[in-house]
Amino acid sequence: MAKKKSRFLSGKRIDPTPIDKNTALADLVDESFMAYNAARIREACQLFTRKMLEPDTTVGVTLTGALTPAGLGISALIPLIKAGFIDWIISTGANLYHDTHFGIGLALHQGNSTLDDRVLREEEVVRIFDIFFDYSVLLDTDEFFRRTIEALEFQKTMSSAEFHYLCGKYILERSKKLGIEDKSLLATCYEYGVPVYTSSPGDSSIGMNIAAKELQGGKLVLNPNLDVNETASIVLAAKRGTISNTESGKSGIFILGGGSPKNFALQTEPQIQEVLGIDEKGHDYFLQVTDARPDTGGLSGATPSEAVSWGKIDPDQLPGTVVAYVDSTVALPIITAYALARHEPREPKRLYDRRDEFMNLLKSEYDKTTRR
Repeated sequence: MAKKKSRFLSGKRIDPTPIDKNTALADLVDESFMAYNAARIREACQLFTRKMLEPDTTVGVTLTGALTPAGLGISALIPLIKAGFIDWIISTGANLYHDTHFGIGLALHQGNSTLDDRVLREEEVVRIFDIFFDYSVLLDTDEFFRRTIEALEFQKTMSSAEFHYLCGKYILERSKKLGIEDKSLLATCYEYGVPVYTSSPGDSSIGMNIAAKELQGGKLVLNPNLDVNETASIVLAAKRGTISNTESGKSGIFILGGGSPKNFALQTEPQIQEVLGIDEKGHDYFLQVTDARPDTGGLSGATPSEAVSWGKIDPDQLPGTVVAYVDSTVALPIITAYALARHEPREPKRLYDRRDEFMNLLKSEYDKTTRR
């Protein structure tokens, strides 16, 4: 009598197509990334492209680590936004500050991480591992932000999304004067109406320059309360189908790295459920690229299943979660190339333009609860 085949042997047989000089990247991922972290990259590519880019899903991306200095804003994030694959962003302030270098025509260079940093300091060369740039790049970018936030439209309290939208407008104007295009993530987000938040406004050179201008009487204040509620309203609008114009919708979070932006994106669901008392179940899709271990107590290693216990992830959607333990600078270009090859562009959702609508939805549902 033949032995009954175990249900655990239902996975695709490992028999990859040999790689040759004509192998396309998307085919390489599908056919050759068979196991270990390569398999997680394959699963990440397929989750993002086959599920998160469906018309009823709103995609939030979080950025941690020095991604824009490495050129990933230009090579990956801007193409994803132009294809309609990113709907809203939470980033460290540092990524947005270094992004601005490119938008105002300043140069960053490949370098050698083994050089003596004392020598680099004498040469006024700043190093981010193996990325080098002149110290004047920092000074010129500081000057750009200080002059920009002197404008009348900045003299008020606002959310970080409004602040970055206005900054993107000025960066785009400078880029056009310099005759350069598609170099700044913030400028592209301004053009495509992608709201950009930062979870720690004071923790970057942008925040430092805002603080400096306050000493001179500047009235600009970034209110984190606005950010907490605005991001929660985006997720609620996504889940209620308001964004996709469907009976119900889905929310997907694509996490590059971890840290504060990761939690800020995921805490939107506890804000909706736990704090505001609105009936909800959690994000539908969780995709993270990280090099952090889950057993050290660090947030960046916190798993999707752990997030379920907080209400951050819908427990019924755990199959729609992937964690790839890979450097973001390796994974993001692969995921970007795969998505662009395998999925047609989506119409940009321009969520920035609809922030008041989403906030009215959040307020109306909060008014119906007893959570006060």
